[in-house]
Amino acid sequence: MPQRIGLFGGTFDPPHLGHLILASEAQSQLELDRLLWILTPEPPHKLDQTITPTEHRLAMVNLAIGDNPLFELSRVELDRPGPHYTLNTIRLIAEQNPGAEIILIIGGDSLRDLPTWREPREIVAACHEIGVMKRPHENAVLDELERDLPGIRAKIRYVDTPLLEIASRELRNRIAEGRSVRYYLPTSVREYIEQKRLYN
Repeated sequence: MPQRIGLFGGTFDPPHLGHLILASEAQSQLELDRLLWILTPEPPHKLDQTITPTEHRLAMVNLAIGDNPLFELSRVELDRPGPHYTLNTIRLIAEQNPGAEIILIIGGDSLRDLPTWREPREIVAACHEIGVMKRPHENAVLDELERDLPGIRAKIRYVDTPLLEIASRELRNRIAEGRSVRYYLPTSVREYIEQKRLYN
């Protein structure tokens, strides 16, 4: 049986319980042997935003996932110069893991936006499956996608996840305003944020 490797990318600024629950559900439902958390140093679509230095986000992800042996932090986008595009990342992971099945994990919003990504047809071809976090409300989205990206329908696997309205941006704002984030973050991540005085 080939190894099944999930790619879960993000800025993780900060990594919160929503990320962990989504990653856990994807790992379980897609029967992944490993789930790689791919920290994006400088997301091409967030160049106009202030992002916490990579060293802090790296430390927080390590703290958040440290107790799950199926979760790994991947340095694939940290150890090469940017800009970092999804297709390059998929190909690099595939090269590093010959014979493995690569499963790209994205949210429903990203699925709808996929045709606007760089080289979307090549992305669909390069991965074995695409795990999608939220079921679209209508098949029209899939019909449209199939027109733009032939073959995508056969690769999509939906992951049933609880609807968690937790956004990193909102958590950063809460911390800046001195409000509690106690039940939104792993304790180790919350303590790290307090110790380093992040987002204040």
